[in-house]
Amino acid sequence: MSRFPTPAHPAASKLVRLMAVAMLSCCATLGAQPASKPDSPATTAAADGLPYRLSFKQLGVKHPFNLRGVDGRYSIPFNVRADEVISKATLKLSYAYSPELLSELSKINVLINGEVAASLTLPKDAAGAQVTQVVNLPPHLVTEYNQLTLQLIGHYTTGCEDPQHSSLWANISNQSELELSSDANPLPNELAGLPEPFFDARDGRNLRLPVVFQGQPDNSMLEAAGTLVSWFGARANGRILHFPAAIDLIPAKGNAIVFLNGQAAISGMKMPTASGPALAVLANPNDPNGKLLLVMGRDSQDLKLAARALANESKALTGPLASITEVPELRPRRPYDAPNWLRADRPVKLGELSSSQALDVTGYDPGAIAIKLRLPPDLFSWQDKGVPLNLKYRYTPQPTSANSSLTVDVNGKFVKSVPLLPIEKLGTGPMLAKLQSDETLPMQAMAKIPLAMLQPRSQIDLRYQYDYIKQGECRDVIIDNVRGAIDPDSTIDISGYSHFLAMPDLAAFGRIGFPFTRLADLSQTAVVLPDQPKVQELSAYLDLLGRLGESTGYPGTGIEVVRSAQVDSVASKDLLLIASGDNQPLLKSWAGAMPAGLDDGQRAGLAGMFDQALAWLTGFLPESLKAAPANEFSSKGMSAYAAGFESPLRSGRSVVLLWGADPDRLQAGIGALLGDDLLTSKISGSLAVLRGQQVEMLSSKPTYHVGDLDWFTQTRLTLSENFALLLLVGAIGALLLAWPTIAILRAQAKKRSAP
Repeated sequence: MSRFPTPAHPAASKLVRLMAVAMLSCCATLGAQPASKPDSPATTAAADGLPYRLSFKQLGVKHPFNLRGVDGRYSIPFNVRADEVISKATLKLSYAYSPELLSELSKINVLINGEVAASLTLPKDAAGAQVTQVVNLPPHLVTEYNQLTLQLIGHYTTGCEDPQHSSLWANISNQSELELSSDANPLPNELAGLPEPFFDARDGRNLRLPVVFQGQPDNSMLEAAGTLVSWFGARANGRILHFPAAIDLIPAKGNAIVFLNGQAAISGMKMPTASGPALAVLANPNDPNGKLLLVMGRDSQDLKLAARALANESKALTGPLASITEVPELRPRRPYDAPNWLRADRPVKLGELSSSQALDVTGYDPGAIAIKLRLPPDLFSWQDKGVPLNLKYRYTPQPTSANSSLTVDVNGKFVKSVPLLPIEKLGTGPMLAKLQSDETLPMQAMAKIPLAMLQPRSQIDLRYQYDYIKQGECRDVIIDNVRGAIDPDSTIDISGYSHFLAMPDLAAFGRIGFPFTRLADLSQTAVVLPDQPKVQELSAYLDLLGRLGESTGYPGTGIEVVRSAQVDSVASKDLLLIASGDNQPLLKSWAGAMPAGLDDGQRAGLAGMFDQALAWLTGFLPESLKAAPANEFSSKGMSAYAAGFESPLRSGRSVVLLWGADPDRLQAGIGALLGDDLLTSKISGSLAVLRGQQVEMLSSKPTYHVGDLDWFTQTRLTLSENFALLLLVGAIGALLLAWPTIAILRAQAKKRSAP
């Protein structure tokens, strides 16, 4: 099912018809173009036989983990692209194990999809130290979707033993690596298979997908490209996607997106004249294992229609080539309704955020049930009482226990522990009568999550932990008869919070693209490019649009691109300003609005009293205060720079400037400033400077706010922001109270003095 909304008028259009067979034949006949840059980077999509490595950390294992007991297990999922067939698989396992393990009876098994692929002995002389071993795995066991399982078979004695004894352990490093070599398995030229092979959700690696323009692109062509790369970004799910731009140059290897405008063609490619907007998939003339996604049209407006048709995810896009006859308008987006974001207008069921299967666990210590959240960064409460998490859960009550519990953690920090009562404490009343046929007990609990603990990208961990009840010598046998489940109808609710944020706040931009992502289609966002942008600046634009799409889960169909002379036409929008060197005239004309100039740097100052008051009243430290405050800033030695400030064109609108000392350092600087891990942005405050490999963050006084508050809360904030006004209002209030009090006292005095 499509993750995007159904068009408002689906019956009003017939999206696609196939072009003539003759056109298909002509389109498929390509002349081989000699690559002028044989070392041009290939995408990760095309299999070339070279091995690639995936560390356990890249596969989602955040920390080293332990295997415990006589049969300890840990499973790690990994997948293989649809256009690859694994020819060789190797596991480089780094681990340590208990010195108490009996080497003749203990081992670590490596299983792939439930089958034993290797068995590692645990010699006594290597116990207690870190060991690295390379294991060859049978490639025929590796399919598209896989589970790599590590199993500890542990024994510390030949007699009776405690199956949960503390000496039964092995520690596995999350720096262990899975190395895979693959052969190409080219997919057919088929639009219905998109986004494959250009993007494959199975592939856990970061993606590098070149975008080729026919000639220097104009604004409309760049808007079409922005829509398309953000459509790919909407599927990234935490992965970094790079879209290096090229002009009239097909990559030597791999996949690419190609924009063809008008009758001219890229050298070496024989293409028919486009009679309208069209999409096609064909082989890369330089690489038989690579594919090209062609976006074609008579002009740039046709390219926008073709890109929007793909973003519409029409099921009518089939075959190697399709022309677009009409594209219905997408439903207008509302603020904060991004598909990837937690709904802010109603309670959200946990079943909407995770599958039912992922909410069920088995075993005494089964690991955490992880619920990933993306939240608006501008949630605000004057006196935060906590975000309500209404948990409906089931568990297997033990006959007796003291420490069994369900714990709630948010971003690694403890929130609440709910005891799992044993049967002996349930009695014979209605509680015990609730036991279901699977011998689990349905219960309910409420947890309040402090708003300050919830970052724009957060994770709730729900962990069942059961006591292991010892039965005595030679009677201890682990019976896997305990279950835990979180009801999908459990809810989390942020609808009671207002939206209000002190700006500028680069952390909100770095983590989730705010305020540009407030509307998922980016219809209130404009990108201001240099008048003659270099390919590195175009690449920076495409990478940013991919990141914004990843944040929202929706394509940027409303993005607008302008040059500096046209900026007044987008005065009502939030602006992304991209520049390098001195190629952006707005840097001089807007210098007074920026937190620090590129030449003098005299405006970065201390954070204001408003934020200090807000921190004191709510216990919440704004991101703008987490950056190091500075009264002075030097621009010497900068290689890249990010700044946030209020738009000089419209109050309440935001500008984020991304600048590099030259085009090469701009592109590299964006990656360094925003970070290569979407979970942890490297920037905050109002100004972030890259000097070499070091990022400096500076904070200036918030100059404006975004969002809406009720009049009473707004009044309180205004008073807290202006101490002199607070004293004046207090004095006036005291006089107003004193006046009737004095009048009453005088009246009473007259009564007492009367004869």
